[in-house]
Amino acid sequence: MKKNLRVLLIIPAYNEEENILKTYTKIMDYNKKNNTDYNVIVINDGSTDRTKDILECNDIPHIDLIHNLGIGGAVQTGYRYAYYNDYDIAIQYDGDGQHNVRYVKDIIEPIINKKADMVIGSRFVSNIDTFKSTFVRRIGIKVISIFMKLTTGKKIYDTTSGFRACSKSIIYDFSRSYPNEYPEPITTAEIIRKKYKVVEVPVEMNEREGGESSIKTWKSLYYMLNVCIALLVIRIRRYR
Repeated sequence: MKKNLRVLLIIPAYNEEENILKTYTKIMDYNKKNNTDYNVIVINDGSTDRTKDILECNDIPHIDLIHNLGIGGAVQTGYRYAYYNDYDIAIQYDGDGQHNVRYVKDIIEPIINKKADMVIGSRFVSNIDTFKSTFVRRIGIKVISIFMKLTTGKKIYDTTSGFRACSKSIIYDFSRSYPNEYPEPITTAEIIRKKYKVVEVPVEMNEREGGESSIKTWKSLYYMLNVCIALLVIRIRRYR
């Protein structure tokens, strides 16, 4: 990695008492073993469990939101922190153990080499990943991918991946405006329409290590329908 390049992992967390310390510890252990210096900021999104206590007791860098803002508000808080602290690359990173820190170097490489403005860690551009979520979710992702291609002209395979790296210019963009609902596919479409370069790189993801996902089968279908409608709206907007 280029010397003095400042890299921040933004970790939104809502009721992640079972996972957040393990997630942070794995990142710090990786830094020690690989001589990397990935910084971390956890955005505690109004958690009602012991997440805040765990962050404070273990001196984990974090921001406490007074109210639950949802994933979009939490992530935008992280981007604002990255912008005001002059980071070169910001990475969205789940607090539930699904993302693997060893792939960070892969998703930042295209940005370092000026080949991309945003890089998506994708489960679907190779066969290295054995965990690809439920059948219903995979169908939903494929349908959203089709709509993404129709509305932006670019094929994105893992449209809902939350494992993404962004350049300084996109950090600024996201710090100013970031949707609260369906943020990953919506922002990807908007970035493509604004002529930024977006690429996917293969990563392996894990199953959630603890707790439960809030997305059930019926929510997956609702999510898919609403994202497709939102993508159509984005298609008729004008971007400079």
